Amino acid sequence: MSFVNDLTVTRDGRKIYFTDSSSKWQRRDYLLLVMEGTDDGRLLEYDTVTREVKVLLDQLRFPNGVQLSPEEDFVLVAETTMARIRRVYVSGLMKGGADMFVENMPGFPDNIRPSSSGGYWVAAATIRANPGFSMLDFLSEKPFIKRMIFKLFSQETVMKFVPRYSLVLEVSDSGAFRRSLHDPDGVVVTYVSEAHEHDGHLYLGSFRSPFICRLSLQAI
Repeated sequence: MSFVNDLTVTRDGRKIYFTDSSSKWQRRDYLLLVMEGTDDGRLLEYDTVTREVKVLLDQLRFPNGVQLSPEEDFVLVAETTMARIRRVYVSGLMKGGADMFVENMPGFPDNIRPSSSGGYWVAAATIRANPGFSMLDFLSEKPFIKRMIFKLFSQETVMKFVPRYSLVLEVSDSGAFRRSLHDPDGVVVTYVSEAHEHDGHLYLGSFRSPFICRLSLQAI
């Protein structure tokens, strides 16, 4: 395992579902993984009793956030570079199956967490401008240009061209969009990576900022 990312645990503590974002790149090289767009990520299951690890889904493109459903019958996994969330069934009649939960998202999804409404909060560190220009969408079909960019510029330099537009989405238990929270200039929290709801507040984390924000849901 090279890039272990997020995890979710069953209520009895026996099963841990987690993502390994890449077999090639490590955490410090996340931007190279985003730009390369390889499908070498996996969703795995660890059984704490048998101590066995099982691959539930492979050939994923930057699998990132992962979250069990309230009934623990399926796991959601975000594919960041594809701007979509997959659903993998881990119990019941559909066990072993997988389908698309939501796709063509307006931002690149990071972590997924449950909402009090029965749906999910999805943090997106940056958006796909529509209408407008999305660098990642543009470069996705131009591998030669991507290679040239990383030969000429460092990761920190490339990040300066990524919009500081933070987006948090709330989706229903069926994947329908319920509402969205925006920080267009990244004034409050830049590159938001997680939204965790607790006691009427939304706690916002970022993979670039050294602090956590708290937002009152009643105030919005």
